[in-house]
Amino acid sequence: MKLFVRMIVIAIALFSVGGPLVAQSKHQRISREELAEVQAKHIASELSLDETTTQKFVDTYSQFQKELWALRPRTKRNLQKAQTDEEIDRAMQARFEQSQKILELRKQYYAHYREFLSPKQVQQVYQKERQMMKKLQERRKDKMRR
Repeated sequence: MKLFVRMIVIAIALFSVGGPLVAQSKHQRISREELAEVQAKHIASELSLDETTTQKFVDTYSQFQKELWALRPRTKRNLQKAQTDEEIDRAMQARFEQSQKILELRKQYYAHYREFLSPKQVQQVYQKERQMMKKLQERRKDKMRR
């Protein structure tokens, strides 16, 4: 669940970082794929990657995001307050299964990143993602307070 919230925050952060893309047309909305690419390019520039490594990173990161989205399709949450124990148990088991799939995907893509990034660089990628999510959460809280 926390990972899902983080991904949403990243998406919002990238949206704010990708302002020039959105500014091209007020009515043109940036796609998830474009948003992931903007985020990947931002992270690559923060890490000062060369052009070849940047392209590999952007491609790999974008593919990772697509696979992650496939694991977590956009669905409306069932906000029932009165659920039976059986319904709650099924929902919890489904969350555990989804979390396990996400973990396996993250391990798989860590191996892909390691083909062209050092462990330290991969760690920095994850740190940059967290920083972006944290900033977005703070902005979101500030907007809600207004």
